[in-house]
Amino acid sequence: MDDYMKEVIKLADLSQNKPLNEIVFEGLRNAIIKGIIPIGERINESVYAERMNISRTPVREALRRIQEEGLVEYVPHYGVVVKKVTIEDAIEIYKIRKALDILATQNAMTIMTDEQFDEMEALLKKTDEADARGDYRKVIELSKQFNDMIYTYCKMPRLDVIAKKLRQYLMRFRDISLTENDRRRKALDEHWLLYKNMRSKNYDAVALITEEHLDYSEKFILKEMRRLEEEDSQKGQVHGSKK
Repeated sequence: MDDYMKEVIKLADLSQNKPLNEIVFEGLRNAIIKGIIPIGERINESVYAERMNISRTPVREALRRIQEEGLVEYVPHYGVVVKKVTIEDAIEIYKIRKALDILATQNAMTIMTDEQFDEMEALLKKTDEADARGDYRKVIELSKQFNDMIYTYCKMPRLDVIAKKLRQYLMRFRDISLTENDRRRKALDEHWLLYKNMRSKNYDAVALITEEHLDYSEKFILKEMRRLEEEDSQKGQVHGSKK
């Protein structure tokens, strides 16, 4: 636990100007989503409260809320443990994301100004330049900015909050589809195509491009999740044979 508890405490920064319950909830939730607290790990509220130098109540409340989201589960006679994001979870998340992203994109394109479309175009050019010089970290960063821009300009803050929470579930996997050359170039081309159809107010094309864009992302992430599951299974077999 000492290996990751320091990271958990950093995420639950008690110096923030927020209610203690919210700080602890966000800190623990992010630690679980980012994989800092390992899958299958028991979260003992007494131990966590002691290490964070707080009472048990905020930790208990945070775990209750996190359990409602399905990130942890209560195991009888053992306690609260971290669940893993399953392939079924990822498929469900992508189904919801497709609907939300289409709604956000279509709403944004109806109210965006010419200046905002120019800003989007400039961002895409910067992304192409980063890709051309092989700066793939920058490509990933700018691609996230493109997605954030759509949600900012759609002016639907509640939708933005829901979508961000969904994206966080797959935080450990979300950059995978941009690390392979062919997929990265295709993703950038899709962003250009989306921008052009948003600017020309082509609703049907925007919906189709958004869905296909997420279909490819889903495909790569599910492939990686299946690979990791296979690795875990093989490790389990090796450990079992040594007993």
